[in-house]
Amino acid sequence: MTETSREVGVVLRRRVIDNPWIDHMWSPVTVLDDVPATAPWTVLSQDADATLYYAGRATIDLFSADTANYRDNLADGTPLIWVALRRQDGGAELELTKVTADPTEGEAMFESGTDVIGTVPMPPDIASWVAAFVDEFHVEQVFHKRKRDRANVDRRRGDDPSGSRKDGA
Repeated sequence: MTETSREVGVVLRRRVIDNPWIDHMWSPVTVLDDVPATAPWTVLSQDADATLYYAGRATIDLFSADTANYRDNLADGTPLIWVALRRQDGGAELELTKVTADPTEGEAMFESGTDVIGTVPMPPDIASWVAAFVDEFHVEQVFHKRKRDRANVDRRRGDDPSGSRKDGA
């Protein structure tokens, strides 16, 4: 049976930018399929205008109700992982809040006002894990067009269910 959760490591970049309101910008760089024993917020590399950090570990959870979304993500050619971080108490420190393979959930995070959100390419091992989950749990949903209840349509128009109209016509 395919596991429904998997821990990953997250690497972020803090880049210096030329902007009158903010002096830097955070963005996710990669998701590691093997979680290192490195402490969260360890500096991995640094140059004049950017610093790479190991942000820490996060869990990707898969749900059987979302298999169509995972399948669409995998079929897109370059599957993605969405990473969200939030500023703690309005300060400068970031908290890793969500990592997901569901594009619908990822897009909702963009709209939620989360402080830092971005996508990274899905590593091949994680893509294989997601594909195995989809193969095991996906059930194609058949679309059934609903038929309107004729009696309710007539009442809204002002018709009597017996067939005569209330306006005398």
